[in-house]
Formats: sequence, structure tokens, C-alpha cells
Amino acid sequence: MSYITSIGTANPENKIAQPKIADFMVKAMSLNADDERKLRALHRMSGIESRHSILTDYGKDHSFEFYPNGDEPFPSTKQRLVLFRKHAVHLSVTAAEKCLTKIADQKKSEITHLIVVSCTGMYAPGLDIDLIKALGLKSTIERTCINFMGCYAAFNAIKLAHSLCDQHSETKVLVVCTELCTIHFQRENTEDNLLANSLFADGSAALLIENQPRSGLNLKPISFYCEIATEGEYDMAWTVGDWGFEMRLSSYVPDVIKSGIKKLTTSLLEKISTDLSDISYFAIHPGGKKILETIEGELGLTKAQNHYAYEVLKNFGNMSSPTVVFVLSELCKQLTDEDQGKKVLSFAFGPGLTLESMVLEIQNH
Repeated sequence: MSYITSIGTANPENKIAQPKIADFMVKAMSLNADDERKLRALHRMSGIESRHSILTDYGKDHSFEFYPNGDEPFPSTKQRLVLFRKHAVHLSVTAAEKCLTKIADQKKSEITHLIVVSCTGMYAPGLDIDLIKALGLKSTIERTCINFMGCYAAFNAIKLAHSLCDQHSETKVLVVCTELCTIHFQRENTEDNLLANSLFADGSAALLIENQPRSGLNLKPISFYCEIATEGEYDMAWTVGDWGFEMRLSSYVPDVIKSGIKKLTTSLLEKISTDLSDISYFAIHPGGKKILETIEGELGLTKAQNHYAYEVLKNFGNMSSPTVVFVLSELCKQLTDEDQGKKVLSFAFGPGLTLESMVLEIQNH
């Protein structure tokens, strides 16, 4: 068994209002009046009020520092990954240190495994080794990198940590999910780019997952289930291009999720002989406002039941893999001793089209 005993989150200091980001997009994408109206409508209807970025450009109308101000070449993939390496370590360390407040500095040597998740940047020696040095973890720690799996990758990390905890009673796993989505802005005027540019942001989230619970609040994973909706294979994709990583994000994604979410939920809950009525809380990855509304419609949920996801979407946008951990963190802030034994249902979605699900049990010790 395993327990999520602590969560830490972090964002870059540049917090930018959604309408201001729309101003940047209009300028950087050289949109005509009709496309500008379309873009501004997407931003208004997104459910997002602000997003964070390591770049100041998104809060500017001119004098951009990273992106071109005219006909200069667009940043190459190499230039973007240099930026990732420069900023990802600090953001990851901030999230991890918040997560590890329950562990004294001299006890960090007890952490046995490190799992690092990212789909927006890679290098070697990588973020995992930089974190070991920056956090003062032991050099013999077992480490795993989960790369390029998109918004659902935190589930893979939690499942791996869960398996590791099953193997040894002293297992302590630090999971760090860090994404700098905004370094991969694409200016070509396509429907995919307009949609992606209205949603994605930067952030990092860390979890401490252990074989034994700690004093206070713990989340105990008790069931996992994954399904691949292959009919949505081409509706969400993430590829490496010459000028950054390129997102394919079709407006049909909610329809694909709609077709599979009931079966996914039923299969997950049947594993632990549980009904949806037994679920007290929901932690759904806010891939977009329409995705949240689609799930609510299919499962008979109210917006109030799903408000943790809406809060994260409103304040942070979609940060890819850390986002569902932000939702869990938001939920944990509201839990009390009276929630002992209650269950949390969580979902995340990504390329494939992959649908991940998990049930956690609230444990107070």
C-alpha cells in the first residue's frame, strides 16, 4: 500500500491576466480582425482568469524578450530547451521543498526514489540529477524519468510510486512534475494553436508518497484504471518540431472523453466494489472548461462538486502534468478530521487519447 503524505506546488512569478495574454497573442500571431475576435472569444470562454509563465513576453504588447518583435526568426527548439534547463530546476526545487516540509533536512537521505515528470523539456544529465544536487538527496537514490506523456503523466508516476511502496516498508518516493508549456508558443494561425494558446501555462507540483502514513492528512490510492480511446488518437498529440514542441488539440477531445468516461468510471469503481454515490470528492484534471462540463453531464455531477478543478483552471490554466496535483492540493486545503475514510475520484487525460482514473481514500492519523 502507499500514502500521499504531502503535496507542494509552485509557479513562476509572472502572473498574467488572461485578457493581457490575448493581447500578446493577437500581436504575435499577426491576426486579422475576424481571427482576433475568435481568439478573444476563446480566451473569454476558457474559464481562466490568469496564468503563470517564466516569460514576461505574455504580459507585453511590444519589446518582447524571447519571441520576435518583427520578422526575426522564431525561437528554435534548441533555444526553447535552453530556456527549460535554465528555469525548470528552480521551479521544481521550490515545489519539492514545499512538499518536504514534513521532513527535516537531515532526513532527506531517507528518500529512496525520485520520479521526475515532464513533457515540455529534456536534457541529460537531466532535471533528476539537478534535483538530487539542489535538494541534497543521496547520490544512490533510485530515479526514474517519465517524459512526453502529457497531462495524465502524474498518474503514471503515482502508480509507479504505489508499486515501489508495495515492495518495501521503508520506501519513500519523491515525485516532481514540472512543465514550462509557455516556452512552446506557436504563432501559425490554426485552430489547434488558437485553442492551445488559450489554455496552457507553467507550473510544478511535488508529492511525497510513502509506505506508511504520517501524522495528519494522507491520501491513500486504492484503485487505478486506464483506458485508451484510439478513436481520439489524432485529436490530441504532442510532437517535436523545428521551432518548439507542437500541440495538436482538437475541439473534438470533449466528445471523445464523453464517449468513454462512463465506462472508465464503472470499470474503476467495480475493482473496489464501489458505486459513484460512495464518492465524496472529485479531483478532475481541468484540461479545459468544456471537458469539465462534459464529464459533469455524463456522470451527473454538479459544478459545485467539481469546483476544485474550476478553481485551478481559473487561477492557473492547464499546466499539463502538474495540474491534477494542483487540484488534489486545492482539495486537501478543505479537508478535516470529519472526512476520515471518504473517497476521492480523480481523472486525467492526454495523448492516445488516454483516460486515466484513480480512487483515493482520505486518511487522518
